[in-house]
Amino acid sequence: MEVFQQWFDTLLSDAGVAPDWISFFSMLIGLAILIAVAVFTYLVIKHFLIRFLNAFFRKTSFKWDDVLADRNTFNNLAHIIPAIIVRIAIPKLFVDYPQVQPFMIKVGDVYILIAATLIIISFVKAVEYILSQSPVFANKPLASYFQLLRIVIYIAIFITILSVLLGKSPMYFLTAFGAMTAIILLIFKDTILGLVASVQISANDVVRVGDWVEMPKYNADGDVIAINLNTVKVRNWDKTITAIPTFYFITDSFKNWRGMQESGGRRIKRSILFNVHTVKFVNPETRERFKQYSLITEYVSERQNEIEVYNTENGVDTSQLINGRRMTNIGVFRIYVENYLKQHKGIQQEMTMLVRQLPSDDRGLPIEIYCFTNTTSWLEYETIQSDIFDHLFAAASWFELELYQQPAGSDIALAIEKVSQISKSQME
Repeated sequence: MEVFQQWFDTLLSDAGVAPDWISFFSMLIGLAILIAVAVFTYLVIKHFLIRFLNAFFRKTSFKWDDVLADRNTFNNLAHIIPAIIVRIAIPKLFVDYPQVQPFMIKVGDVYILIAATLIIISFVKAVEYILSQSPVFANKPLASYFQLLRIVIYIAIFITILSVLLGKSPMYFLTAFGAMTAIILLIFKDTILGLVASVQISANDVVRVGDWVEMPKYNADGDVIAINLNTVKVRNWDKTITAIPTFYFITDSFKNWRGMQESGGRRIKRSILFNVHTVKFVNPETRERFKQYSLITEYVSERQNEIEVYNTENGVDTSQLINGRRMTNIGVFRIYVENYLKQHKGIQQEMTMLVRQLPSDDRGLPIEIYCFTNTTSWLEYETIQSDIFDHLFAAASWFELELYQQPAGSDIALAIEKVSQISKSQME
């Protein structure tokens, strides 16, 4: 190296460079050569050695090294050799500049630290990906923990770099950071809250990736696609993405549909409104017609026998329908709906199933259908539900029941027309 330096100085002197400038130009040219060597070394390592390593690891029987190769983890190794070359060359390159040499040595040390950090972070990301593919960690918020680990690594490297540049012990900066705890807590408030929330979410199994969650406050209704340190990402059914702060899943209320999905059945809970004026007792003629409906043939016969025995034993005058016990068209309709649901292939028979009458209001008399489908698929669920109510809406008239709905403009116009016709006939 010294022989080369003397030869180079002689070359510059013969070229007519002033003696006072020889060392300066020598340093500049040497620096340019050093940069060129570092860049050349980086390119050679990246395009040849790293490519060879990636090909080699893909041929092994292990899977983890394939992940490292596929995610270009080894590419960051190409930085470390040039960094070492620069660090070794700097003291000799700036030997004639003792004022600058210590600082440039620190710059070389920082370059090595940054290159090492890139390697460490790339391996951490690769490990995160490998663990996320394992069924054991499939429902765990790994992203939150690895984000925290990367933050810790960045802080540690930042303190180390400051320590190298300023020539202070890392404990000096840690002590200074301790005095700035309040400011640090304010700056990293969301990160700290997110970390605590992530731990609670994981420990209590509040929400997992893949869960269907509903949080109206943030217009979120869809599948959880990521749980990070600061946010939980939800892909809504309209394919938009909603990012919700992680700690809100601890402090705010939301609905998690995981229980429904795991049960294998999704609930149907809807009502049909009937005009109360169409509710009436079943007379003999209507009863004979009801016996022709296959789903309630047996029920109507058995129920009528039970009613006749009761009325006979109690000496009831059955000449009037209001006396004694009687079937009603709404009651028979409820049994019809129950039997219809029991024979429906899309209804889960082992789960709760009931058809009940709710309190009447100004909209009429509600009959609620409460049951569960045997699938949680949204499309199949809606199809089954629609098929059931299509049938029930059409079947209501067969029981002489009238569905209730708010009067439309055409209904009002028809009523006015009828009143007008009645008035004209009376005047005539």
